[in-house]
Amino acid sequence: MSLFDLSGKVAIITGSSRGIGRAIAEEYADHGAKVIITSRNIEPCEEVAAAINAKHPGHAIAVSSSLSSKESLQAMVDAGRAAFGPIDILVCNAASNPHYGPMETISDEALRKTLDHNIVAQHWLITMVVPGMRERRAGSIILVSSIGGLRGTPIIGTYAITKAADIQMVKNLAREFGPSNIRINAIAPGLVKTDFAKALWENPDNLKASVSNACLGRIGEPREIAGAAVFLGSEAASFMTGQTVVLDGGVVV
Repeated sequence: MSLFDLSGKVAIITGSSRGIGRAIAEEYADHGAKVIITSRNIEPCEEVAAAINAKHPGHAIAVSSSLSSKESLQAMVDAGRAAFGPIDILVCNAASNPHYGPMETISDEALRKTLDHNIVAQHWLITMVVPGMRERRAGSIILVSSIGGLRGTPIIGTYAITKAADIQMVKNLAREFGPSNIRINAIAPGLVKTDFAKALWENPDNLKASVSNACLGRIGEPREIAGAAVFLGSEAASFMTGQTVVLDGGVVV
């Protein structure tokens, strides 16, 4: 059996109707997992689930959920369990970044939304799946962070603070969950060509700066991040926890 085989695993991937989340869901299904496709709007989720099921019948369901509502997230987790059984892998990919510019110009509403969606909602989801993982003494949790959490930024500062919180969260929770054989790690992508990051790569000056600072001389594609998620969710990473994998084309070096 391949170290990267996910057959028999059940995975929730938030924000999986597009971009990095969709790429992770598709790769998970290709590696044998059953996946819960979830985001705020159900229609795009249903399209992704249908595409996966056309290739791997019965391997995906679509469930809408909102990062603003603990009840909504619990209902999504419950729907996943009802369809496929216990949750083996949780990928917290969904996030909000409603403000672009200096932190001193962010509104209180945007500040609170960013903190609640990117930190509090992840805490809720983790607490929802961990009890079952603890019972089975197995599980993998993956937080999609960002290289913004590793360095200062003058334009997405609040978002970067939440991404730094991801990095610290996996360190703390690795200590808490390790005795139960539950692993938790983070992925820190650089600039990736997604709709979520469009304001960064569509801006010629930002794109030029990102490319000029990257050892590989380009920005990333969603599928290149998905490979790390497969690794972290599989037996290939069975001895890895509390870590952050940087995938940025060599920017931070």
